[in-house]
Amino acid sequence: MSNLEDLRSAVERGKKKLALPALQACLDEGIDPQTILDEGLIAAMDVVGDKFSKNEVFVPEMLVAARTMSACTDVLKPILAGAGGGTTLGKAVIGTVAGDMHDIGKNLVRMLVESKGFEIEDLGVDVPVETFVNYLKDNPDCKYVFISALLTTTMPAMKATVEAINESGLRDNVVIFVGGAPVTDAFAEEIGADYYTNDAGECAAKAAEVARA
Repeated sequence: MSNLEDLRSAVERGKKKLALPALQACLDEGIDPQTILDEGLIAAMDVVGDKFSKNEVFVPEMLVAARTMSACTDVLKPILAGAGGGTTLGKAVIGTVAGDMHDIGKNLVRMLVESKGFEIEDLGVDVPVETFVNYLKDNPDCKYVFISALLTTTMPAMKATVEAINESGLRDNVVIFVGGAPVTDAFAEEIGADYYTNDAGECAAKAAEVARA
């Protein structure tokens, strides 16, 4: 196997202790950092995301693969920046709505969206409506918003967040994704979100599709 194949395999399996040396071997070999990102890290997470959608792997496997990808990305970021930045699918923000402290699903979406090539800011959990709006006002280059709600009791906060973005005058500049266990496609349509997806893998794939369109 080549060093790039070793890297892909290690990331797919969530083996950080193997992935980081494989990444260094790719760099030592002189492989372009953007190629390492695209054909090594992102390609590996595409495989994992596909397997997740087919129920061939589950959340624990997805999380360790995403964390391995993140560790490798941390090594590559300064190299890509020094080489001129590297490509990105765009800037995004994610958070769990006010009153909701759940973060596992949000964290998984964040890592998978980042693995697709987005730059994403995580606002955390229990995020007030105004925090989302203020972030968008302060970051006009942010084009994608991911809003999570894991309780039926916090779904109204998701609606309020979308409404606040609408009223802020920023709605035309962003694409809004919503998700979480109680959320449905019908609810997403009712509150005026752009996309609802069933799981983190589907969300990341849809976001990349929209960004590339």
